[in-house]
Amino acid sequence: MTGALAVWAYLADSSLFWLGFTLLAYLAAATVYQRSGGNPLLLPVLTAVIVIVGMLYATGTPYPVYAERTWFLKFLIGPATVALAVPLYGQLARLKRVFWPVFAALLAGSATAILSAIGIARIMGASLQTQLSLAPKSATMPIAMEVAGLSGGSPSLTTIAVAVTGIAGAIMAGWLLRLLRVNDPEVEGFALGLSAHAIGTARAFQANETVGAFAALGMGLNGIATAVLVPLILAMLGLI
Repeated sequence: MTGALAVWAYLADSSLFWLGFTLLAYLAAATVYQRSGGNPLLLPVLTAVIVIVGMLYATGTPYPVYAERTWFLKFLIGPATVALAVPLYGQLARLKRVFWPVFAALLAGSATAILSAIGIARIMGASLQTQLSLAPKSATMPIAMEVAGLSGGSPSLTTIAVAVTGIAGAIMAGWLLRLLRVNDPEVEGFALGLSAHAIGTARAFQANETVGAFAALGMGLNGIATAVLVPLILAMLGLI
Protein backbone atom coordinates (compact mmCIF):
# COMPACT_ATOMS: atom_id res chain seq x y z
CA MET A 1 0.00 0.00 0.00
CA THR A 2 2.84 2.37 0.86
CA GLY A 3 4.47 1.64 -2.48
CA ALA A 4 1.23 2.30 -4.36
CA LEU A 5 0.77 5.61 -2.57
CA ALA A 6 4.31 6.60 -3.43
CA VAL A 7 3.72 5.80 -7.10
CA TRP A 8 0.48 7.79 -7.12
CA ALA A 9 2.15 10.75 -5.39
CA TYR A 10 4.75 10.74 -8.16
CA LEU A 11 2.15 10.48 -10.95
CA ALA A 12 -0.13 13.13 -9.44
CA ASP A 13 2.76 15.59 -9.51
CA SER A 14 3.61 14.79 -13.13
CA SER A 15 2.49 16.98 -16.03
CA LEU A 16 2.99 14.05 -18.38
CA PHE A 17 0.48 11.92 -16.48
CA TRP A 18 -2.32 14.52 -16.48
CA LEU A 19 -1.69 15.52 -20.07
CA GLY A 20 -1.76 11.89 -21.14
CA PHE A 21 -4.87 11.14 -19.10
CA THR A 22 -6.68 14.14 -20.57
CA LEU A 23 -5.83 13.17 -24.14
CA LEU A 24 -6.78 9.53 -23.57
CA ALA A 25 -10.09 10.57 -21.99
CA TYR A 26 -10.90 12.72 -25.02
CA LEU A 27 -9.86 10.05 -27.52
CA ALA A 28 -11.97 7.46 -25.73
CA ALA A 29 -14.93 9.87 -25.64
CA ALA A 30 -14.49 10.64 -29.34
CA THR A 31 -14.45 6.92 -30.15
CA VAL A 32 -17.65 6.33 -28.20
CA TYR A 33 -19.23 9.34 -29.93
CA GLN A 34 -18.35 8.04 -33.41
CA ARG A 35 -19.57 4.51 -32.67
CA SER A 36 -22.86 5.91 -31.36
CA GLY A 37 -23.50 7.49 -34.74
CA GLY A 38 -22.96 11.02 -33.47
CA ASN A 39 -25.37 10.94 -30.54
CA PRO A 40 -25.36 14.57 -29.27
CA LEU A 41 -25.67 13.41 -25.67
CA LEU A 42 -22.28 11.70 -26.07
CA LEU A 43 -20.48 14.80 -27.27
CA PRO A 44 -16.76 14.20 -26.58
CA VAL A 45 -16.30 17.52 -24.78
CA LEU A 46 -19.08 16.60 -22.32
CA THR A 47 -18.17 12.97 -21.68
CA ALA A 48 -14.43 13.63 -21.46
CA VAL A 49 -15.03 16.40 -18.91
CA ILE A 50 -17.17 14.04 -16.82
CA VAL A 51 -14.39 11.43 -16.84
CA ILE A 52 -11.71 13.96 -15.89
CA VAL A 53 -13.81 15.52 -13.12
CA GLY A 54 -14.55 12.04 -11.81
CA MET A 55 -10.84 11.26 -11.74
CA LEU A 56 -10.04 14.48 -9.90
CA TYR A 57 -12.80 13.81 -7.37
CA ALA A 58 -11.81 10.16 -6.84
CA THR A 59 -8.15 11.01 -6.26
CA GLY A 60 -8.77 14.18 -4.26
CA THR A 61 -6.75 16.25 -6.72
CA PRO A 62 -7.53 20.00 -6.51
CA TYR A 63 -8.41 21.66 -9.80
CA PRO A 64 -5.56 24.23 -9.51
CA VAL A 65 -3.10 21.34 -9.47
CA TYR A 66 -4.68 19.83 -12.59
CA ALA A 67 -4.72 23.22 -14.33
CA GLU A 68 -1.04 23.74 -13.56
CA ARG A 69 -0.08 20.29 -14.84
CA THR A 70 -2.01 20.76 -18.12
CA TRP A 71 -0.96 24.35 -18.90
CA PHE A 72 0.34 23.26 -22.30
CA LEU A 73 -3.21 22.50 -23.47
CA LYS A 74 -4.18 26.09 -22.65
CA PHE A 75 -1.20 27.28 -24.65
CA LEU A 76 -2.42 25.35 -27.69
CA ILE A 77 -5.74 27.25 -27.66
CA GLY A 78 -4.01 30.24 -29.26
CA PRO A 79 -2.49 28.42 -32.27
CA ALA A 80 -5.68 26.39 -32.71
CA THR A 81 -7.77 29.56 -32.84
CA VAL A 82 -5.46 31.16 -35.40
CA ALA A 83 -5.55 27.97 -37.48
CA LEU A 84 -9.31 28.42 -37.89
CA ALA A 85 -8.49 31.20 -40.36
CA VAL A 86 -7.28 28.61 -42.90
CA PRO A 87 -10.69 27.04 -43.74
CA LEU A 88 -12.27 30.47 -43.39
CA TYR A 89 -9.99 31.87 -46.09
CA GLY A 90 -11.12 29.06 -48.37
CA GLN A 91 -14.69 30.35 -48.03
CA LEU A 92 -13.78 34.00 -48.68
CA ALA A 93 -15.82 34.23 -51.89
CA ARG A 94 -18.95 32.97 -50.15
CA LEU A 95 -18.35 35.28 -47.23
CA LYS A 96 -18.26 38.34 -49.48
CA ARG A 97 -21.54 37.26 -51.05
CA VAL A 98 -23.38 36.99 -47.72
CA PHE A 99 -21.74 39.88 -45.87
CA TRP A 100 -24.90 41.86 -45.03
CA PRO A 101 -27.02 38.86 -43.95
CA VAL A 102 -24.11 37.77 -41.75
CA PHE A 103 -23.81 41.24 -40.24
CA ALA A 104 -27.55 41.39 -39.46
CA ALA A 105 -27.52 37.89 -37.97
CA LEU A 106 -24.48 38.80 -35.86
CA LEU A 107 -26.16 41.84 -34.30
CA ALA A 108 -29.43 40.01 -33.71
CA GLY A 109 -27.81 36.87 -32.31
CA SER A 110 -25.30 38.61 -30.08
CA ALA A 111 -27.83 41.06 -28.64
CA THR A 112 -30.35 38.26 -28.04
CA ALA A 113 -27.76 36.13 -26.23
CA ILE A 114 -26.81 39.00 -23.93
CA LEU A 115 -30.34 40.23 -23.19
CA SER A 116 -31.77 36.75 -22.66
CA ALA A 117 -29.01 35.86 -20.20
CA ILE A 118 -29.57 39.03 -18.17
CA GLY A 119 -33.36 38.76 -18.38
CA ILE A 120 -33.59 35.13 -17.28
CA ALA A 121 -31.12 35.71 -14.45
CA ARG A 122 -33.10 38.73 -13.26
CA ILE A 123 -36.42 36.84 -13.38
CA MET A 124 -34.85 34.03 -11.34
CA GLY A 125 -33.76 36.53 -8.69
CA ALA A 126 -30.04 36.41 -9.42
CA SER A 127 -27.74 39.04 -7.97
CA LEU A 128 -26.35 41.88 -10.08
CA GLN A 129 -22.92 40.23 -10.14
CA THR A 130 -24.45 37.02 -11.46
CA GLN A 131 -26.27 38.93 -14.20
CA LEU A 132 -23.04 40.66 -15.20
CA SER A 133 -21.24 37.30 -15.19
CA LEU A 134 -23.80 35.64 -17.45
CA ALA A 135 -24.10 38.48 -19.98
CA PRO A 136 -21.10 37.44 -22.15
CA LYS A 137 -21.74 33.67 -21.87
CA SER A 138 -22.06 33.09 -25.63
CA ALA A 139 -18.63 34.53 -26.45
CA THR A 140 -15.49 32.42 -26.56
CA MET A 141 -13.90 31.86 -23.13
CA PRO A 142 -11.00 34.37 -23.08
CA ILE A 143 -13.18 37.25 -24.32
CA ALA A 144 -16.12 36.35 -22.06
CA MET A 145 -13.93 36.25 -18.95
CA GLU A 146 -12.33 39.59 -19.76
CA VAL A 147 -15.67 41.26 -20.48
CA ALA A 148 -17.18 39.89 -17.26
CA GLY A 149 -14.22 41.04 -15.19
CA LEU A 150 -14.27 44.56 -16.61
CA SER A 151 -18.03 44.94 -16.13
CA GLY A 152 -18.04 43.79 -12.50
CA GLY A 153 -18.94 40.13 -12.96
CA SER A 154 -17.15 37.03 -11.72
CA PRO A 155 -14.81 35.49 -14.34
CA SER A 156 -15.02 32.14 -12.53
CA LEU A 157 -18.80 32.04 -12.85
CA THR A 158 -18.50 33.20 -16.45
CA THR A 159 -16.21 30.26 -17.19
CA ILE A 160 -18.87 27.81 -16.03
CA ALA A 161 -21.60 29.64 -17.96
CA VAL A 162 -19.53 29.63 -21.16
CA ALA A 163 -18.84 25.90 -20.85
CA VAL A 164 -22.50 25.05 -20.19
CA THR A 165 -23.61 27.28 -23.08
CA GLY A 166 -21.20 25.65 -25.51
CA ILE A 167 -22.11 22.10 -24.53
CA ALA A 168 -25.86 22.82 -24.54
CA GLY A 169 -25.61 24.58 -27.90
CA ALA A 170 -23.67 21.76 -29.50
CA ILE A 171 -26.14 19.16 -28.18
CA MET A 172 -29.33 21.03 -29.12
CA ALA A 173 -28.21 22.60 -32.40
CA GLY A 174 -28.92 19.61 -34.63
CA TRP A 175 -32.44 19.12 -33.29
CA LEU A 176 -33.29 22.83 -33.50
CA LEU A 177 -31.94 23.19 -37.04
CA ARG A 178 -33.98 20.19 -38.18
CA LEU A 179 -37.07 21.59 -36.45
CA LEU A 180 -36.61 24.89 -38.30
CA ARG A 181 -35.79 23.03 -41.54
CA VAL A 182 -32.41 24.71 -41.90
CA ASN A 183 -30.13 22.81 -44.26
CA ASP A 184 -27.86 25.58 -45.55
CA PRO A 185 -24.28 24.85 -44.38
CA GLU A 186 -23.47 28.56 -44.12
CA VAL A 187 -26.45 29.27 -41.87
CA GLU A 188 -25.91 26.13 -39.82
CA GLY A 189 -22.23 26.87 -39.24
CA PHE A 190 -22.68 30.55 -38.41
CA ALA A 191 -25.47 29.76 -35.94
CA LEU A 192 -23.32 27.14 -34.20
CA GLY A 193 -20.29 29.39 -33.90
CA LEU A 194 -22.26 32.40 -32.75
CA SER A 195 -24.29 30.62 -30.09
CA ALA A 196 -21.92 27.87 -28.93
CA HIS A 197 -18.46 29.41 -29.57
CA ALA A 198 -15.49 26.98 -29.65
CA ILE A 199 -17.46 23.87 -28.70
CA GLY A 200 -20.03 24.58 -31.39
CA THR A 201 -17.24 25.22 -33.88
CA ALA A 202 -15.64 21.88 -33.08
CA ARG A 203 -19.03 20.25 -33.58
CA ALA A 204 -19.44 22.08 -36.91
CA PHE A 205 -16.14 20.80 -38.31
CA GLN A 206 -17.44 17.27 -37.78
CA ALA A 207 -20.07 18.02 -40.43
CA ASN A 208 -17.90 19.47 -43.21
CA GLU A 209 -15.39 22.23 -43.92
CA THR A 210 -17.97 24.80 -45.03
CA VAL A 211 -20.01 24.45 -41.84
CA GLY A 212 -16.82 24.61 -39.79
CA ALA A 213 -15.51 27.70 -41.59
CA PHE A 214 -18.70 29.66 -41.00
CA ALA A 215 -18.81 28.48 -37.40
CA ALA A 216 -15.29 29.85 -36.93
CA LEU A 217 -16.49 33.12 -38.46
CA GLY A 218 -19.49 33.25 -36.13
CA MET A 219 -17.36 32.53 -33.08
CA GLY A 220 -14.80 35.21 -33.93
CA LEU A 221 -17.28 37.92 -34.86
CA ASN A 222 -19.49 37.21 -31.86
CA GLY A 223 -16.49 37.60 -29.58
CA ILE A 224 -15.90 41.10 -30.97
CA ALA A 225 -19.61 41.96 -30.94
CA THR A 226 -19.99 40.79 -27.34
CA ALA A 227 -17.06 42.91 -26.19
CA VAL A 228 -18.71 45.95 -27.80
CA LEU A 229 -22.37 45.28 -27.03
CA VAL A 230 -22.17 44.14 -23.39
CA PRO A 231 -21.02 47.54 -22.01
CA LEU A 232 -23.56 49.35 -24.21
CA ILE A 233 -26.48 47.13 -23.18
CA LEU A 234 -25.51 47.23 -19.50
CA ALA A 235 -25.33 51.03 -19.65
CA MET A 236 -28.72 51.23 -21.38
CA LEU A 237 -30.24 48.98 -18.67
CA GLY A 238 -28.61 51.03 -15.94
CA LEU A 239 -26.63 48.08 -14.59
CA ILE A 240 -23.27 49.85 -14.70
